[in-house]
Amino acid sequence: MLRRTLVLAGLSLAAWSPAASAQDIVIPTIIELSGGGATVGAMWKNGSSLAVEEINAAGGILGKKVKLEFVDTASDPGKARAAMQRALDDKPIAIFGPIYSGSVSATLKLTADAEVPQVIGGEAANLTAQGSKYIFRTSFGQNVSMPKIANYLRDGVKAKSIAIVYVNNDFGKGGRDAIVKELPARDIKVVADISTEAGQADFAADVIKLKGANADAVFVYLNEEESARFLREAKKQGLTKPMIGETTLLGQKVIDLAGDAANGVKGHVGLTVDAPIPAIQEFGRKYEAKYKSKPDHNGVKGYIAPYMIKAAAEKAGKLDGKAIAAALHGMTIAPDKVPGILIEATWDGTGEIDRISFLGEVKDGKQVITETLPKLNK
Repeated sequence: MLRRTLVLAGLSLAAWSPAASAQDIVIPTIIELSGGGATVGAMWKNGSSLAVEEINAAGGILGKKVKLEFVDTASDPGKARAAMQRALDDKPIAIFGPIYSGSVSATLKLTADAEVPQVIGGEAANLTAQGSKYIFRTSFGQNVSMPKIANYLRDGVKAKSIAIVYVNNDFGKGGRDAIVKELPARDIKVVADISTEAGQADFAADVIKLKGANADAVFVYLNEEESARFLREAKKQGLTKPMIGETTLLGQKVIDLAGDAANGVKGHVGLTVDAPIPAIQEFGRKYEAKYKSKPDHNGVKGYIAPYMIKAAAEKAGKLDGKAIAAALHGMTIAPDKVPGILIEATWDGTGEIDRISFLGEVKDGKQVITETLPKLNK
């Protein structure tokens, strides 16, 4: 009994000791490391880990080293919510993730109530429209990217009709709704609207429907692994219509999995290491040297997340979540001041991001950038 009392007393003392108060900054990273999102989660994990190594080597954030604590959501919104609740018990200065929009929706009220900034990978349009002052994107929301894609369908593809194939989850439905909203003003008609399931393996029936629709172009909005399966089936069946999409259709993981079936796909790309920007290309080289694979946009998103928190904390002058969130609102971070941000970016009062983006095409198994698009608010 005496021994147990001494042990408990020792634990209590350690919790309040000066050494404990000077511990590293622990940032919970609640992402998809298994299940359907394992591919995207692995990229984010690697990118954020690389950034933290660099930040710590340069002295950390306000003199403290950073430690990432990775928690697997198994690509399940319920598990993401439970992990978020546990992480918030420790009152972190920030939380990274999730990446899948459905899991972000399940967690964003928790971080808002706790007043902890949540740096996300999710792109569903409604995520920043729910009133949270503590959610911040690392990539464009669909409300920003879809008008650019619709303009490209009209001006670049000259399409008068399109067929849509999308994944039936928050990400896919949000993108589908956002693009459909933009098309009438550009005189483009939707002639097929096909819903698919997350993790779907067989797209034969869907491709048959698309061929029957005979649209001028096909807008593909699926997760990375489904995109690759879809493209292989489309090539097998000889579907030759232009395939247009967003970053998830042109990413490196899709190219790796789809092989030559990815050649010819085009679309809007928010983040890519193929961009004609020296800083982002250098990141790609560092990532590939360390992890022996080429990063996609999820790797870039993971990499810039710690630098966002570093810049905001240094602007606020303290390691306080509420102050960090306030600093990020309306903040522009430029690479000449924070090289790890890679591309100049601005966050508005809702956590929406604004920066340049790109049009791309897959040629001979490589993503090629064909045009650079300006920030929306220059």
